[in-house]
Amino acid sequence: MSGPSKYQPESGFARWLERRLPILSFMYDSFVAYPTPKNLNYFWTFGAILSFMLVAQLVTGIVLAMHYTAETSLAFFSVEHIMRDVNWGMFLRYAHANGASMFFLAGYIHILRGMYYGSYKEPREILWILGVVIFMLMMATGFLGYVLPWGQMSFWAATVITNLFTAIPLVGDSITTWLLGGYSVDNPTLNRFYALHYLMPFVLVAVVAVHVWALHVTGQNNPEGVEVKDFEKETVPFTPYATLKDAFGIGAFLVVYAWLTFFVPNYLGHPDNYVEANPLVTPAHIVPEWYFLPYYAILRAIPNKLLGVIALFAAVLLPAALPWLDGSKVKSGRYRPLFRKAFVLFVVAGIGLGYLGAQPPEGGFLMAARLLSLYYFLHFLVVLPWVARNEITLPEPDSIEAALAAKKASTMDAAHG
Repeated sequence: MSGPSKYQPESGFARWLERRLPILSFMYDSFVAYPTPKNLNYFWTFGAILSFMLVAQLVTGIVLAMHYTAETSLAFFSVEHIMRDVNWGMFLRYAHANGASMFFLAGYIHILRGMYYGSYKEPREILWILGVVIFMLMMATGFLGYVLPWGQMSFWAATVITNLFTAIPLVGDSITTWLLGGYSVDNPTLNRFYALHYLMPFVLVAVVAVHVWALHVTGQNNPEGVEVKDFEKETVPFTPYATLKDAFGIGAFLVVYAWLTFFVPNYLGHPDNYVEANPLVTPAHIVPEWYFLPYYAILRAIPNKLLGVIALFAAVLLPAALPWLDGSKVKSGRYRPLFRKAFVLFVVAGIGLGYLGAQPPEGGFLMAARLLSLYYFLHFLVVLPWVARNEITLPEPDSIEAALAAKKASTMDAAHG
């Protein structure tokens, strides 16, 4: 999108390096001169926030791994050792645990922003699919990490989730046995989960790098949903304009992160995880971390085990088909009145499923979970295609510059009115 490199090496070393490995021009073109639409709002800072949180999780996770012991008789006490005896151990543990929640919070906002402004539409289909892959890797990494403290909720969450694979015909039992390293959740299971939890973030970094590459090929979407036509008038250099905006967004996000980590570090956790895992005592109510709750509600809403597993994976994968399910030529929800209403219903359904995932699967809770699960799938498979065919959209601006001019005129009229 940015054309030939504008980087001009000044020193002799820079010129020598540029001829052999053009990393300086790559950095300059990607993070300094990269043309950024000038009308981006603060929802676009969540990409930078996610990058920051990924680095924070990597750093805190690597240090924690130096003190953790992946052995069933020692894992729980090694976490207590980190909390009590390791310098800054309590901070590192709470920063990592709450960092996962903040990572998912930023991820959900980033996904919803992309859905509302049509960032999955042409030419950004591959970019969107890579985002769904990143989300799946986040979920896998989060689940694997949740098992490591080896508390009651960790142990029984691992038992419930690994048992789901037995529902897969033909290969289900073999997959489950491989994951467990045997026939029940035990020491080989913990070792496998620890190894995979350490590996997955580096896979995540690799996919994020491809995601950013794809973004730089297609360019960023913007709130108006119209493509950049005049790079001179409609874009600004990434640095300092976008970097300062991202820095402010990260700073505001860090306030919430610091509040969780320093003042209410166990607010999003479960008290049963401060009890050592006991295979002979089943908790009254097995609940995963909050960011899994909507999908957990969908899983439990279906009485058939195999169909429940299919629905669970379909719920995660279905957004990848959005570029083809939503056939509207208009990208941004700003100019799609019916789509906006459907989007609000979808968000309400997601929040409702999150609440129901934390409730016992019985009575009214179960019926509500089934209704909201049904709407979740209908939104993608029925509502969005119907809206795309029948919606009367508002007129889009001809360009970003025209939209900004109209907004400025409207603001001035309001000020003088």
